[in-house]
Amino acid sequence: MEPVFIIAEAGVNHNGSLKIALRMVEVAAKAGVNAIKFQTFIAEKLVSTFAQKASYQKELTDRNETQQDMLRKLELNRDDHIKLMEHAERNKIQFLSTPFDMESIELLSGLGLQMFKIPSGEITNLPYLRKIGSLKKKIILSTGMSTLEETEKAINILLSGGTRKEDIVILHATTEYPAPFEEVNLKAMSTIKEKFGIKTGYSDHTSGITIPVAAVALGACAVEKHFTLDRNMKGPDHKASLEPSELEEMVIAIRNTEKALGDGIKKPTCSEIPNIQVVRKSIHYAKDLPKGHILSEEDIVMKRPGDGISPMEIDNFISGILIKDVFIDTKASWEDIQ
Repeated sequence: MEPVFIIAEAGVNHNGSLKIALRMVEVAAKAGVNAIKFQTFIAEKLVSTFAQKASYQKELTDRNETQQDMLRKLELNRDDHIKLMEHAERNKIQFLSTPFDMESIELLSGLGLQMFKIPSGEITNLPYLRKIGSLKKKIILSTGMSTLEETEKAINILLSGGTRKEDIVILHATTEYPAPFEEVNLKAMSTIKEKFGIKTGYSDHTSGITIPVAAVALGACAVEKHFTLDRNMKGPDHKASLEPSELEEMVIAIRNTEKALGDGIKKPTCSEIPNIQVVRKSIHYAKDLPKGHILSEEDIVMKRPGDGISPMEIDNFISGILIKDVFIDTKASWEDIQ
């Protein structure tokens, strides 16, 4: 996952329309992300008929419908998945989808997915984790709402199922839409990485692009962000998503941040080297001085350019005896003294 693996989270922002979903693939590819991710579920397998919607979902969808009613309208069937996978391949972008039930895991595995995304809500689902772990695929595990102990248990279940540690990426997340900035706690990424020695990234639910870019600066190897074709569309996740131009802006900002991180070695860069002589100073004479004069600090001044004797050598230069006449504002030289 080098460079940063950027996932454009389409989620259910297609509103159940294959046409919109296909367009989202094209938008994500144009933005330059590495992968687009959808959600795979069967509403009746995911939630009970009595399950209530989250507060943010109630605000953005019909308050009178159940969570199951809402999700049923957002399902993608097997043929939809195949068409989306083919479209993603044509657009040179990786297709991903998060399974939310056992049948959906089997569907995605049967379609040949090599990377599985485990959502935050399944981190305490033992049968689910065992099934995903047994596939021995690459895994991205989101940890929203979880403690360090819950995260550790989930990792151990995946490992015991046969998944390799090096094939797991842990995403820190705050499961609220949009997530308050003061509850993001980006430093938890470092805690996770230090605790488990596993590649760590960030799944963002805040408004805008500031926080995912900051996550990259803190060392995230993967970033996930919801996007939509239009934030004014009806649906549970549109309001907390980026629009196409914002998604492109985020990708550019992340790639620029990657470049800026560098290799950590403190040394002049290629572009800085020509500027050293221009902006640094060297020892110059402050006045006209005759041959035989013994130099003191009052006789010299530090001025640009910096291609002469470094001011760091002043202690070695003063007290020297001039062997020739020198003139104001000229650069000092070791050949001037004895």
